[in-house]
Amino acid sequence: MRKVYVVTHPEATHHVDRVVGGWFDSRLTAAGMRATAAIAEALRARIPEDTDVQVYSSDLLRTAQTAEAVGEALGVAPIFDARLREKSYGEAGGRPQEWLDRRFVPPPAVGDRLGHDEGIAGAETKMALAQRIYAAMREILDSPCEHQVIVTHGFALTFAVAAWIGMPIESADYVVFRAASGSITVLTEDDFFHNREVSILGDARHLEAVPAT
Repeated sequence: MRKVYVVTHPEATHHVDRVVGGWFDSRLTAAGMRATAAIAEALRARIPEDTDVQVYSSDLLRTAQTAEAVGEALGVAPIFDARLREKSYGEAGGRPQEWLDRRFVPPPAVGDRLGHDEGIAGAETKMALAQRIYAAMREILDSPCEHQVIVTHGFALTFAVAAWIGMPIESADYVVFRAASGSITVLTEDDFFHNREVSILGDARHLEAVPAT
């Protein structure tokens, strides 16, 4: 039975400062750092100690901090991959969220949603984000390792899950999987049919005992 655990990083400074994340390299807050211990403990409880495990992560600081805590708990060094980053918001990165909100052009209800220009200089399209996440997932899933952890970001998670279930990129123009910051999504593949299941989406129960301050 193969299991992939997709972790969304916990609270980072761009959350509390109300600035745009994306490729802006924010770090975890004190509360976020406490949450990493709970995430690591939850994963250690889920993953048997006598099995091989790999940890992959976006290379941005907030995910790297999360992955390092997870890797320490599991006894492995994280593998950092820029393709697992959040969507780039171009010149909006690090600016107040309200700055982006005033300029953002939402995608059409019908038409080219994947290639849509959101009106922000330097921002990635949804297609560009999907293509790099899918490429990273292909390489990760090529490994025969039975347990794999992927530390990424809230919006990027959608395309990690879409790649897992084999959704063609051109069919991913409407898809969204919502998961809270610091959550764990569990993806399972059985050994007989090799069907792929989204077993748990966005489990955040391990964060309930984490103090906010």
